Amino acid sequence: MQSNMNRRGFLRLSAGAAALASFSWTASHAGASKRPNVVVIVSDDHGRGDLGCYGNPVVQTPHLDALAAEGVRFTNAFCTTASCSASRSVILSGLYNHYNGQYGHEHSYHHFRSFDHVRSLPVLLTQAGYRTARIGKYHVAPEEVYRFDVALPGGSRSPVRMADNCKAFVASGDAKPFFLYFCMSDPHRGGGKAADLPHEPDRFGNRDQGYPGVKEVTYDPEEIVVPDYLPDIPECRAELAQYYQSVSRVDQGVGRLIEVLKQAGQYDNTIVIYISDNGIAFAGAKTTLYEPGMNLPCIVRTPWQKNKGIACDALVNYADLTPTILDFAGATPGDYEFHGRSFQPVLERRHADGWDTTYASHTFHEITMYYPMRVVRERRFKLIWNIAHGLEYPFASDLLESATWQGNLKRGNTRYGRRTIDAYLHRPRFELYDLQNDPHEVVNLADDPDHQARLNEMKARLKAFQEQTKDPWILKWEYE
Repeated sequence: MQSNMNRRGFLRLSAGAAALASFSWTASHAGASKRPNVVVIVSDDHGRGDLGCYGNPVVQTPHLDALAAEGVRFTNAFCTTASCSASRSVILSGLYNHYNGQYGHEHSYHHFRSFDHVRSLPVLLTQAGYRTARIGKYHVAPEEVYRFDVALPGGSRSPVRMADNCKAFVASGDAKPFFLYFCMSDPHRGGGKAADLPHEPDRFGNRDQGYPGVKEVTYDPEEIVVPDYLPDIPECRAELAQYYQSVSRVDQGVGRLIEVLKQAGQYDNTIVIYISDNGIAFAGAKTTLYEPGMNLPCIVRTPWQKNKGIACDALVNYADLTPTILDFAGATPGDYEFHGRSFQPVLERRHADGWDTTYASHTFHEITMYYPMRVVRERRFKLIWNIAHGLEYPFASDLLESATWQGNLKRGNTRYGRRTIDAYLHRPRFELYDLQNDPHEVVNLADDPDHQARLNEMKARLKAFQEQTKDPWILKWEYE
């Protein structure tokens, strides 16, 4: 849900409007002989600043850079919740997770699950005549809600092999268009500590024997770009070097998948979307709704794009993905409501009027990490409502144990990047930031008398968002 929300409410489409959406696709892309295939590629914990096409001078992502050169790169794309399962539920439903029920992790004892009434993207596309397949990380439940026609085999840390395992599905002689949901576990933390390296960084999935078809790209910690929200200490540089290596593996998987599409003769009729589920797995990004946690890479390549290689500044979020893909497919249902809206109309624009506000809603990561936050973000100002502000900010287990966080503590540092450790752990009820003058979100204006009118206006917008998306946590305005 974006700007003009008080006028629009939910995206409401009658059967006639749905028919119009289908007609619009046909008219706009009359050169296409059939409905487009759609491939959605989701990486795990990949930050926006860690691709060449987004300005990183060190990390090697030539395939993603080439994809961006063929399409559009969004500079203001946001997840709505910086947690794996919860974010993926939004991607596949077009609904904020406070409404779809996937409040946090699906796996193990966390056991969060979406409500049965949710009609997900793969189910809607199947009903519209698409073949649907998923491969790699799934991480949502129940399967009846997020049902694909087929689950393809392939370890989610081996992206080139994953791409090869998609060949038969992509090259099928079936006349139906297809939807492929391709989800890697890189560059998520994992694989243990690299005890043979200085500072014993997390491996980020890297291993000595490598992965089939992948030419591992390694990085010198001294050459790493340390973002301002992280501490520039040797432990952090060592971990970022491992993270970069994992990002380059992601890139090679994307390159191989595009090659598979081309070899099958499908690339010229396929929409490719690349996103990350949330920010990088470091304190200050993942699990937070500060900019590094929610402002993410989003690259969209369509076969009919004329204005190629552009950067679009529209504020889009992951609740918009399902409506956009259904719009591409001419498959928008006439009897169902989404929280997002299609961003297909802005794909040829560098600047998009009417896309000036976005929202976020985070409640859990792990089951032990209850810390609900709601956010309204405009182009310049951002308001975070920390509903559980009386609690110390909770840590994901892997972030707490990370060499970066522990190394910073052992050094006796009182700051973590631009923010003090105390400010990171103990947050006020409201955080209001001027992103133009304070892009690092460290000067809280919520108690500034000169900004009270703006604070009250943004609080009102946040309440309206909660009302219109049926957020149960709206009660907290009165009770806490």
